[in-house]
Amino acid sequence: MKPPVMRKAFSMITAIFVIVIMSAVAALVLSLSGKMVKATTIQYRTEQAALLARSYAELAVQAVIMHDRNTTSNCVEDINTSVNNLVAGSGATSATPLNGGGYGIGIQIHYLGNNLPCSSSRILNSTPITTDYNTTMGAADALAAILVDVYVRYKDPEMVAAYKENHSGTAPGADDIPWITYHTRRLLKI
Repeated sequence: MKPPVMRKAFSMITAIFVIVIMSAVAALVLSLSGKMVKATTIQYRTEQAALLARSYAELAVQAVIMHDRNTTSNCVEDINTSVNNLVAGSGATSATPLNGGGYGIGIQIHYLGNNLPCSSSRILNSTPITTDYNTTMGAADALAAILVDVYVRYKDPEMVAAYKENHSGTAPGADDIPWITYHTRRLLKI
């Protein structure tokens, strides 16, 4: 009977080394993909906020044009609303700006011109601006442009989920998690 031949373990050490290297590469790929998903989500939310701000600035122009200042003795100065369910995967009734799904929108309108029934803090010019094309009910209107500030606010859904996890499932209050605000100011001719 021949004595057992001793085999060298070089191939086993090589195999272990290759497995460790492959595990490290796999962990790196998973880490990078998670960061890419988060960056894409942040970019999506920011772009959506910018598009909403542009759309609601146009809504402000339409609201000012359609509002009859002569019969109501006031001006459209603020528009506040919320847009829900714009986040992919949010439920039809569970998404609100407060819990990280949707957007809160606030619009402030300032007028250029005078002789308007607006709050004095909302009139930016004391010189009458009259043109041939902007008349209301046959009389010259001292309004040619508006300055529109649009604020689109939302909360990071990951921060909301982390808050709920750390507080036994309790939903955050309005001031528990900071708002992310996209602001745009536009001078619009009407």
